[in-house]
Amino acid sequence: MKKYGRQRKILELIETYEIETQEELADHLKRTGIDITQATISRDIKELRLVKVLSKSGKYKYAVMDDSTEGATDRLIKIFKSSITSYDVAGHILVIKTLPGAAQVCASAIDTLKIESVVGSIAGDDTIFVAISDIEHIDSVVKTFQSLLN
Repeated sequence: MKKYGRQRKILELIETYEIETQEELADHLKRTGIDITQATISRDIKELRLVKVLSKSGKYKYAVMDDSTEGATDRLIKIFKSSITSYDVAGHILVIKTLPGAAQVCASAIDTLKIESVVGSIAGDDTIFVAISDIEHIDSVVKTFQSLLN
């Protein structure tokens, strides 16, 4: 199945089921006849701009982030503020800890803000690595994050 057909199927599956993990998504895809690697799922999640959101049942599930609507940045900042549990500096990387399942949406907030000196971010389940362009800019980036959290 071509990339876009697979991605359409992913969107259909996350709309139908509360899918919490990439492994669950892979299992659902395999049941529909699509054999997929974890790396491909990860790439599709990024391309589709999927984030984890809290469902009505209290589980985190994949959903489409629609940042084209008014107020999306404000919502991302609210989620960011309420999800960050701690942060620390390691060289010129800012390591941010979040509530379980919230790192991807928080990293999306970081990327959306386009903070000067932030080269990019990588998110796992509850940890984000934020790469800073130069070690001299760490303090200003940390101050920016502190102001967001207050």
